[in-house]
Amino acid sequence: MLCSPTLAIKMRALTSLLLAGVARAVIPNAMLRGMPLPPKVPVPERSITSPNGTALPPITTIYYFDQLIDHDNPGLGTFKQRYWMDWEFYEPGGPIILNTPGEVRADWYAGYTTNYTISGLIAQQQNGAAIVIEHRFFGLSNPYDNLKSQSLALLTIQQAIDDLVYFATTADLPMPGGDAVKPGQAPWVLVGGSYAGALTSYTMVNKPGIFWAGYLSSATVQTITDYYEYFTPIREYMPQNCSSDVQAVIAHLDKMYAANDTAGIQTLQEAFALGSLDHVGDFATALQNNLWDWQSMDLDLGPGLLFYQFCDALEVKDGVNAGPGGWGLDHAIKSWGNFWNTTYYKIICEDKDVKTCLGTFDLTNPYWTNVTVDNWSRSWTWIVCNQIGFYQVGPPEGQPAIVSRILQPSFLERQCVNMFPETFAYPPQPATAMTNTMYAGWDVNLPRLFFANGLRDPWRGGTVSADGLNKPNTTSMPIYMSDGFHCSDMVADNYMDPTVAVVQDAALRYMKEWLAEWKPSK
Repeated sequence: MLCSPTLAIKMRALTSLLLAGVARAVIPNAMLRGMPLPPKVPVPERSITSPNGTALPPITTIYYFDQLIDHDNPGLGTFKQRYWMDWEFYEPGGPIILNTPGEVRADWYAGYTTNYTISGLIAQQQNGAAIVIEHRFFGLSNPYDNLKSQSLALLTIQQAIDDLVYFATTADLPMPGGDAVKPGQAPWVLVGGSYAGALTSYTMVNKPGIFWAGYLSSATVQTITDYYEYFTPIREYMPQNCSSDVQAVIAHLDKMYAANDTAGIQTLQEAFALGSLDHVGDFATALQNNLWDWQSMDLDLGPGLLFYQFCDALEVKDGVNAGPGGWGLDHAIKSWGNFWNTTYYKIICEDKDVKTCLGTFDLTNPYWTNVTVDNWSRSWTWIVCNQIGFYQVGPPEGQPAIVSRILQPSFLERQCVNMFPETFAYPPQPATAMTNTMYAGWDVNLPRLFFANGLRDPWRGGTVSADGLNKPNTTSMPIYMSDGFHCSDMVADNYMDPTVAVVQDAALRYMKEWLAEWKPSK
């Protein structure tokens, strides 16, 4: 029996908060705290049956596919790539909906095979089956038993594209008739959110003719090295008084840095109990944490979320809310520092000391040298350093700043050397221009791609709905935008928001039209 929408919302809220806590705690590397990930959803607590009433395996059942280690050298053999599948709605002739959550272990996303998400809604409407497949070098889908630089040489966008294609064209799926639903025999729809949404676009650009249609949510198709735009939607849509006070503190820090006022900076750090940080860049990065919490926001999660707790700590004084200009610098430093001292530090650092948790200059920290598998932070850093960038830094002069301009790409590129000294002798610049050239970036123009974005998404600047891009919305390649956050449209419960409802309704309508046009090729 289906959970009620209200219960599903509560379950997802709890799941999201727990997993966000896991992801947020003790990550010295700043480029990871704002990782582009879609929201988690729970696995339904119900029995699963096929349309004819046959009991099906639990959603959490893990299947394994023999994936090529190196698509350019098949002789190297294969590794076990994990996937999950739900065929409760499948009827012969229906589509196969394939999704990868991207840069994270995929068992957290097994619920994306169900009608709690857009993938499952498409499968339900079209009598299809839904699959979630784990990205190479994340979770337990690893070509090698370590994450050394030599192994990670095979962690590239192209290898990830080829994984999806090889799976679609060769996998015999565990459902009845699953050996006869390859592209050409059945339509395949590729679905992804965030980086995985970009991977959907890249795959259909690079390997046309395999996937009939695509659904791309908050897809960061245009890779950008200096991605200060991450903080623009946050600044624009966070409470104005909170934004004003954050800007005041950041301007104060940057002014002291420009004047080489080390004593003043030390005093400011001590107000946050972060005086032991030896480098002001690490302190400036620490302050970003409260802003990164914006990415955990969603339409069905209320004002008790950590981001709003932070703003309330700054703006509510003696039961009175500050006006749009905030309370001013002195109160902002005191209240923001107190929030760190009494609440926030323990949430993100647990029992770690300040340097271990927030410092990036101690190369003896095991964080930099841990090469064991299922270490998503190391795998994602490799992709960031080599191909996509997206360094979340301060804005250019003349623009409002809620993040310090002390933080520039070079500060983060240095951390690539920290983690991969065998590969990088000096801070590398990621090959973002090459990535955009190879896989089209903002210039993507393909039929049957449905783009869904969120107005308040900090990753919107890398999507086809970026400010100033004005990419046309066409019936061949529709582009829709809700009032949502990051990948809000992927979650079925967010239909309660009328702007998300418009997006989801349109997506299902287009998928119905496009899939009706498909014809078998053999």
